[in-house]
Amino acid sequence: MEALRELSRNHVLGSPTRLAVMLYLLPRGRVLFKELMEVLELTPGNLDSHLKTLEKAGYVRIYKVFADRPRTAVEVTKKGAEETTDYLKTLKKIISGF
Repeated sequence: MEALRELSRNHVLGSPTRLAVMLYLLPRGRVLFKELMEVLELTPGNLDSHLKTLEKAGYVRIYKVFADRPRTAVEVTKKGAEETTDYLKTLKKIISGF
């Protein structure tokens, strides 16, 4: 039961969309905003809103990269990687208890 309470305390990763963002970012480290938007089939405004929540929590860093034109990149932070991994371990612990 404590593991379930622990999961419910994480309002950032409790959102399926934000969890999906983090799951996509973890193995890649950094992706472009457009790639995330296309993979997760989100509108720019919806993704931006979720990314701002993740950034405010310290899970991601959002910045501009300049190639042929300015693009927005999203990078997982150390805190974001650790928190997401812990969240998944707790989720696994709950599921394996059944």
